[in-house]
Order: sequence, then C-alpha cells, then structure tokens
Amino acid sequence: MLSFLQRLGRSLMLPVAVLPAAAIIAGIGNALKAMHILPTVANFFSTAGQTILEQLGILFAIGVALGMAKKNDGAVALAATVGYFLITGVLSPEKLAPLLGEKQSHVDAAFEQMNNGNVLIGLFVGLIAAFTYNKFAETELPAALSFFSGKRLVPIMTAFFSIFLTVAMLFIWPAIYSVIVNFGKWIIDLGPFGAFLYGFSNRLLIPTGLHHALNTVFWFDLAGINDIAKFQSGDGAEKGVTGRYMAGFFPVMMFGVPAAALAMYRAAESKQKKRVYGLMLAGSISAFFVGVTEPIEFAFMFVAPELFVIHAFLTGVSMFIAALFHWTAGFSFSAGLIDFVLSLVNPVANKPYMLIVQGLVFFVMYYFVFRAAIKFLKLNTPGRGNNLLPDPTSEEASTGDKDSQSDNRTSNKYAKTASQILDGLGGKDNVKTLTNCATRLRMELNDNSIVDDSKIKGAGAVGVTKSGKHNTQVIVGTQVQQVADEIEKLID
Repeated sequence: MLSFLQRLGRSLMLPVAVLPAAAIIAGIGNALKAMHILPTVANFFSTAGQTILEQLGILFAIGVALGMAKKNDGAVALAATVGYFLITGVLSPEKLAPLLGEKQSHVDAAFEQMNNGNVLIGLFVGLIAAFTYNKFAETELPAALSFFSGKRLVPIMTAFFSIFLTVAMLFIWPAIYSVIVNFGKWIIDLGPFGAFLYGFSNRLLIPTGLHHALNTVFWFDLAGINDIAKFQSGDGAEKGVTGRYMAGFFPVMMFGVPAAALAMYRAAESKQKKRVYGLMLAGSISAFFVGVTEPIEFAFMFVAPELFVIHAFLTGVSMFIAALFHWTAGFSFSAGLIDFVLSLVNPVANKPYMLIVQGLVFFVMYYFVFRAAIKFLKLNTPGRGNNLLPDPTSEEASTGDKDSQSDNRTSNKYAKTASQILDGLGGKDNVKTLTNCATRLRMELNDNSIVDDSKIKGAGAVGVTKSGKHNTQVIVGTQVQQVADEIEKLID
C-alpha cells in the first residue's frame, strides 16, 4: 500500500511540472498590466496562462496514468484522455439534465464543478487508465478482433471502465463534493492556525511522498480554495487571503533550508567538511532558486528525524505568521526565487517583500536551532558520527569496481553516476521497476538486502531509503531525470 501511495505521489509531480509555464506566461501578462503598457498583449498572455490552469483535470489524468503504468506509453495517455472527457462530458449539467429529466438549473451544484479542471476526477481516471494498461496492453484477441489487440485495447477498455465510474459518480459525487467543501471551509475557518496545520503536515508527509496529495486540497480546486489558480489569474481572488497556503513556504525554502544546510556543514567533522560543503551548497542553491528542498531534507530526515520534526514545526510557524499578517505571494512550481520574482508583479500579492524580511529572521532561527539541536542531541547529520560521506576521490567511490572502471558506458558524467548507482543496487537483475520524481529514483527491487548504500552515496547520491523488502529510493537531486535515463539505458 505504501509503495502504491508513493508512486501516486511521484505521478502527481508530472502535471505539477507543467505549471511553471502557466506562471511565466501569466507573469508576463501581469508585468505588462502593472506597467500599463500593451493592454491587448497583456490580456493575451494572462488568458494564455489561465488556459493552462483550467486544464489541470486532464493534465492530472494523463500524468497519473503515465506515472502509474508499467511504461510511459502514449497508449495510456490516450486512454486517460478518453476516460476523462467521457466522465466530465456525461456528468456536465447540460448533458446530465436531459438524462435526469430535469431543467439544467435544477441539477445539483456539485456537477457544475465536474469539468472545471477537476483534479479528483483526473486522479481517478488516471488510475483506471494505468490499471487498464497494465492489465490489457499485451492481451491478444481472437483473429477476427486482432486489430484491437494489445495497446489498442487499452483506450477501449478504459472507456468501458469509465462508464462504471460515471454511474458511481452520479450518486456519490454530490456527497464527496460536500465533504471536501466542508473540510476546506473548516480549514479556512481556522485562519492562520489552519495554515500552520497545513504547513506542519505538508513537511511531515514528505518521506512518504503523500504531501503531493495533501497539496491538491489547498492548491487546486478540490475544496474551493484553488490557491494557485486564483492567485495566478486573479479570478475570485481575495487580496491578503489568496496565497495563504503558499506564502509561508518562501521564507522556509529560500532561507530556512539553506540555513539548515549551513548549520549541518558547520557541525560536520573537520575532515568531512569539504565533502559536506559540496552536498549542502548544491542543495541550498536548488532550494533558494527553484524551491526544491528534498536534497537537503533527505540528507537529515532519516539520520536525524528530530531535526525533521523541528523543520516541520518551523514550516508551520512560517505559514502561520504569513497568514496572520496577510503577507502573500504565490508560485506555480515551488517557493523559490524565480516564482517569488514573478509574484512581485502579480496584483493579488500583498506585501510580498515582507516575506523576505521574515525569511531573513527564519535564516537566523533555523541556523541556531539546528546547530543547538545537533550539538546537544548529538545527532549524526552528514559528516558526523557514523554518517560519514565517502571520499569521492577514492578508488571505490570513483570506479565502484574494476569491471565498471573498464565499462565503455561512462561517456558522460550521468552515465558514470548511473553505472555506479546500478552496481550499488545489486545490478540490473535486481531492479524490477524504475521511476523517478523531482529529486528521487524510486525502485522496486527483488532484494533490498544486497543494496550497497556506501557505493550509491559514493556516486554522488544524497541518501538511500528502504521500505520493506523490495522498495528503495535514492535521493539524487534535481539532475535525477538524466540519471534515471542513463540507468534505463544500462538496464535495457
């Protein structure tokens, strides 16, 4: 079950990765509007950015389908598209009214949101399409129907399964919609404290990958909050409130996490400082500019879980402060400098510069709290105690073994890294499935016990985590896609 939920969380990263395009395009429009120049061009860019945000439902359907299927195949994406439009089309008020024999105005209000970038429906359809692909992609039909065998059968079966989901949703969607809306209203009614609970829970769920699922409640239109779309488009936005579930992340990701990295560097043993420096510097740059904090977080969340709880609490505090004073800024991908600069020209942003002031305070707070915790609790952060980083210049770290040293597949740095990571995983015969999210390789292995953590870290990985007997994650960093591609080449 945990493996399934982790894969689902990773799958959500694919559609989320599309959102920066919407932010940049909408940001150009907002900048032109702010400068009162080229109003037609400004409206064009704003409309273009908003158009992407309105398609989140289908984007999530395709993303989840591709992420949960055995292979990233175009057939599963086509199947998800068919299923999504079937469900949202049939359950739209204009199509549903004749089926129910009612006037369109009498159709339950829940169905008005069915095709409004419905992320929840996208998740369901994506899972159906992936299941159908995994089950029927290699099915052979009798000779008379052989044209529809294999991958061609996947969209057909997805359409049939989607009909059953459509019928089920006809009865349960109003109840689901009511629960989600009430939950969202409950969080909204908690005001700044609700923002604290969200921020705290968001960080604690990172090890499982389920924080992506939690984010969809607040960032997208599951409970009427829809923080990202409202902030970027201004449609239905409330200045000082819209962005509440994003703003508090900026001080943490741009300042807090780099400060934590500095504290861990300063706490490392003298002989380890140079190695820790490279790790922490790369992670800090990623956190500050892009808002990707996992390279730093995974460096300590398992070896020093006390620090991770502190980190989660401070994230909640940051969310609380920003919400309390109505300081708002927004993002489309994550709370890094790039998204912050785009927020400055967004008319919905409210005193965003105060988030920089808050960030400077959090830099100091994170640094001293982490240094004190590491010292007094004697935590084994990177470069301390039994958590020493291997020397990248050593024979083992640089070559893995004599066979890999003579391997011709080290034509570039990613191929060399991939080769050593694969060796550390026990070779290609030990790898059943391989996927990746924004910063992590996710594998299902035949046997976790033969994984060589030190060899994998020697390749430059931040860390290795294992779940049960078969599931392993390797935290690589923002270059994970290139490494994953090279490992797939080696396996093939």
